[in-house]
Amino acid sequence: MRIAVVTPIRLFSEGLTSSFQNHAEFAVEATVSDLAGLRAALETGRVNVILIDVTQGIDLDEVRVIASEHVDVALVALGLNEDRRDVVRCGRAGFSGYISRNASFDELCRALSDVASGRLACSAEISGGLLRALFCMERQSDTIDADQGLTRRESEVLKLIGQGMSNKEIARNLNLSLATVKHHVHHVLQKLGLPRRAQAMRRVREAPWIASSAPALDRRRELD
Repeated sequence: MRIAVVTPIRLFSEGLTSSFQNHAEFAVEATVSDLAGLRAALETGRVNVILIDVTQGIDLDEVRVIASEHVDVALVALGLNEDRRDVVRCGRAGFSGYISRNASFDELCRALSDVASGRLACSAEISGGLLRALFCMERQSDTIDADQGLTRRESEVLKLIGQGMSNKEIARNLNLSLATVKHHVHHVLQKLGLPRRAQAMRRVREAPWIASSAPALDRRRELD
């Protein structure tokens, strides 16, 4: 297992690297202090598991972009507060597993083995919370789909936002002017009740059906 460690705490990264040296099945390929350094490390193609220290605060929107760009790499939240809401937020950001801040190094090794095997070890309380979160997320997405009234063109724009396209790329893809695309993006964010484009990208990736089609009442051809 080839690991990259992301933490701003040098002593922490050096301690993990030293500990992993006694386990032949693990190899630390890179230690970086932030997500920008992680992007550079991923360009080598040698990493298949990323340990991200979440104790110091991390941009989960940026983590989700990285997870979407590197679907063959497993992300593990290191030092997570084992709270249902925090676990759900990390899951939505693309983490495949987590290590609680009270875990030992041996528990870290077992958790990494679980992640490599596609398993998630967590308490019964967390498991129940995850199931409830999935239900609530689907109900919320259905409400957005039915009530927010995205037009056909707005649905197309939202779908391309979910693919990580910029306004210029969307304009070329849909053969629209840049001003028209900005207009549609503004209305999409307004209708979804989201302040930031990154949140819209995350929402459509979590629930892609909200951008699958326009409402039944909007069958007319729009004039762009």
